[in-house]
Amino acid sequence: MIETVESANSGYRFMLGVSQYSCGVGALPGFTLERVRFSKVVPLKQGFAMIADIIKQAGRPLTSFAACELRSPAPFTEQGFKDFNEIYIKTLMEWGVMKDGVNPVARSNVCPKIDPPSEPGFHAFTFATVAAGAPNSFVVAGSGESAEGKGDYRDNTVRLGDVSPSAMLEKAKWVLDEMERRMSAFSGTWDQTTGVQLYTVQDVYALLESELGGRGAFRNGVTWHFNRPPVVDLEYEMDCRRVHIERVVEI
Repeated sequence: MIETVESANSGYRFMLGVSQYSCGVGALPGFTLERVRFSKVVPLKQGFAMIADIIKQAGRPLTSFAACELRSPAPFTEQGFKDFNEIYIKTLMEWGVMKDGVNPVARSNVCPKIDPPSEPGFHAFTFATVAAGAPNSFVVAGSGESAEGKGDYRDNTVRLGDVSPSAMLEKAKWVLDEMERRMSAFSGTWDQTTGVQLYTVQDVYALLESELGGRGAFRNGVTWHFNRPPVVDLEYEMDCRRVHIERVVEI
């Protein structure tokens, strides 16, 4: 089993990732993960303020902030993505969530092709709440078809620039393998998931049954967002979760 680390004063443990985000989070015994989705994308600064209010109203510390789902106007260049992440993690450090360069918060950040936001913002977030005897819950961070933490994306991307059917199949297999690896850190499997999300604007219909269906990802259906991954030339991303409390906040 992959080693996880308990995040201080949070109610969850996490799988180490990169400085921008962890690979996933899982609730500790006596806690559960709660997901809150906004009815429309909330700009980053305003979103952080709203998230802080919601967490405080629940009687939880800001350090219980566990995961988020972001939306951006268009894919970033590698330098642009780095610059954005510096802005994002500043608040995590101010909240005491991120310390010594270690980020426990899982994240997805994707780019809608249709009706994109004018600036990066929050689609949803997850935090840990007290819940005695709650079943296991986890959130796996989004992954595209590139190995993270290797220095750059271009040199570590599966079939870079190729969107042929064979390339998309290879990309999908890589991402599905990574989803399974990350879930395993929390003793998770596809048949435990309550939500599976797919992000691509490419035609992947031919592999839905053979790859996603064959692995069991369709147990509770798959939500296909017509979105691009956050970095130029990435084409296929997924995330998944096992979360029993979800609600929508009207904006």
